[in-house]
Amino acid sequence: MPERKKSAKKSTAKKKKGPGNTRVQLQEAISKAFEMFGDELVTKEDVDALAASLTGPLAREGLSDAEADAKDEAQQIAFDAMDAPTAAQARKLARRALKLDPDCVDALVVMTDLDAHSTRDRIQGLQRAVAAGERSLGERFIRENKGHFWMLIETRPLMRAMELLGASLALAGLRADAMRVYERMLELNPDDNQGVRDSLLPLYLASGDLTGAAKLLKVYGEDGSASFAWARVLERFLSGDLEGAEWALKIALKSNRFVAPYMTGRMPLPERMPEMYELGSAEEAALCVVGLSAAWDAHQEAVFWLFDRCKEMGIGPMPSKKSLKKMPAAGRAIH
Repeated sequence: MPERKKSAKKSTAKKKKGPGNTRVQLQEAISKAFEMFGDELVTKEDVDALAASLTGPLAREGLSDAEADAKDEAQQIAFDAMDAPTAAQARKLARRALKLDPDCVDALVVMTDLDAHSTRDRIQGLQRAVAAGERSLGERFIRENKGHFWMLIETRPLMRAMELLGASLALAGLRADAMRVYERMLELNPDDNQGVRDSLLPLYLASGDLTGAAKLLKVYGEDGSASFAWARVLERFLSGDLEGAEWALKIALKSNRFVAPYMTGRMPLPERMPEMYELGSAEEAALCVVGLSAAWDAHQEAVFWLFDRCKEMGIGPMPSKKSLKKMPAAGRAIH
């Protein structure tokens, strides 16, 4: 953020940062962001988040000017660390940030990325970052802003760290822990700007938590993604509603025509997953198949049923059920 102008030398009293000063600083930050990045990179959502921070309860309420300045400077240095071209530079910047603010979440995440030598190390590092974020924001701020969390700019380091923690827990096979993290994120921010429902839904299905899966599908019933369409197929099958599963399959096939060929082996998955996609595209289909793979793999009877349905529709070639049983999960299109 822009530096505050120093008081005139003749004045010995330090000017207090009231709401008006904070408003001016944030408005200047918005203008500077547009100047630096242009309209394409600074979204309306970002501007709304900054604007909301002008009038909402402050996370730094009760801090001295010096403490608030230190946190602002630490955050900016942490951003620089995240974009640093080398590990050495990232480490140096992250340490500088943490010296100014030991609870700087983004700096803690950078250090975790640099120092974690195992999945356990990474999980513990991210847990420390999340705890620091909660401590920095404070219980009152979190409680009063639950429900629109992402729309306050100061919450985003914590939410980013929580998303990383959930992913690491899921990768380690700690599904219950991962689900709790994602559920907490949706509780804080039901609008789900980060899209964590796409990570939570496969965990519910893989774990056999059909109540959780059905609830999530209902809450986000307007989600038109391939992931939700194909997850609904599996949820209906596991619930014993074969008629509903058949109907859901027809909708899923219409939502994205590339998913079935990927799942049945008719089309090979790309070696590298795309970073962006459009609804109905092959890129979305690849991400859908990979994202739901653990859920389908956990229920082989559902895979057999799906392959039978696809075979009847002429979608193939497909391996036999016997070969599927012998084939390791990593060797199947659904893996």
